[in-house]
Amino acid sequence: MDTRSTGATMRAAPQAAQTQVLSGVRELAARYDALLLDQWGVLHDGAHPLPGALDCLAQLRLAGKRVVILSNSGRSGDANARAMRRFGITAAHYDAVVTAGDDAREAFRARTDRFHRTLGRRALVIARAIDVGQVADFGLVAAADAASADLVLVLSVEADGRTARASEALLAAARERDLPMVCANPDVTVVSHGEVIDGPGAIARRYGALGGRVRYHGKPDRGVYDLALAVLARLGIAVARAAAVGDSMLNDVAGAHGAGLACALVAGGIHRDALGVTPGQLPDAAHWTAFLAGSKVVPEYLIASFVW
Repeated sequence: MDTRSTGATMRAAPQAAQTQVLSGVRELAARYDALLLDQWGVLHDGAHPLPGALDCLAQLRLAGKRVVILSNSGRSGDANARAMRRFGITAAHYDAVVTAGDDAREAFRARTDRFHRTLGRRALVIARAIDVGQVADFGLVAAADAASADLVLVLSVEADGRTARASEALLAAARERDLPMVCANPDVTVVSHGEVIDGPGAIARRYGALGGRVRYHGKPDRGVYDLALAVLARLGIAVARAAAVGDSMLNDVAGAHGAGLACALVAGGIHRDALGVTPGQLPDAAHWTAFLAGSKVVPEYLIASFVW
C-alpha cells in the first residue's frame, strides 16, 4: 500500500480553455520571474542535452530569470549538478538544484515523522550500480539481501530498464519479511537515451501492489516543493511570480498545482506516445482532447519542447 529540440512543429494546436499553447519558453519568461525546471525529458534524456535546451537556459539567464532545477532524481542536488556538467549544463545556467533525493535524505536525518522514525539502518538498495554507494548519504548501510535488511531503498534504474525487470524476486523476498520501502525517485516512467522506460516509481508501485508499505519522496508530494520554494524565497521570489516546467502530468503538473504554481507541460516528454507526437511537435486537437479526458489536472501552458 502507498503511504503517501529546436523549434516546434505546429500541427493544429489543441484548444482547451484552461491551457495556453506557447511557441517557446520566452513567453513564460515574459510572465514570471523564476522557473522550476524538471530535468529528465526537459533538459536532457540521460545521454545528451535535448535540442535547444542549452540555448534556452542561457536565454533565461540573460533575461535575468531565476532558475531552480527540480528533479525526482534519487541523487542529491549536488550530485545531479556534477552529473549535468557532461551535458554542458553548469552552475551558470541555474541558481540551485533540488531533488527528491534531497527530500529523502532530510527525512532520514531528521526522523521526525512516524514512518521514518521506526526505520532501521540496513537498506536493500535498488538502483543503478553507480548509485548504490549513495546509501551512506542517507545514514544507512547497504544490506546484501532482503534477509539482512531493515528496509528497501529505491533510487534509480539502469538506462536500459533492466533494473525494473530484475527487481521482482527482490520485491517478493522483501514483501515476505514485510520490509518498509522508501522510494527516493517516484517517476513511474523516464526518458532515457531517447526511449521511455519504467522508472523507480514503477518498482515502488509494484511493491505497493504486493501489499508492501511505501513512502515516496519527490514530486508530486509537497516536501520537495517546499525545499525549492525556500530557495526562491531566499532569492526574493514570491510563489505567484514562479512557474514550473515538466513533462509529467502526475508529477509535474499535479505537483506544481499542489504547491500553488502554474505549470507548462512539455509535449515531447514521457507522454509523447499518448499525445501522438515526436519531440519538437505539438499534439493535434483530437489527441489533446483524448489525453485530457478523465484527467484531474490541466496544465496552464503547453509547449512542444524546452526551447526559447
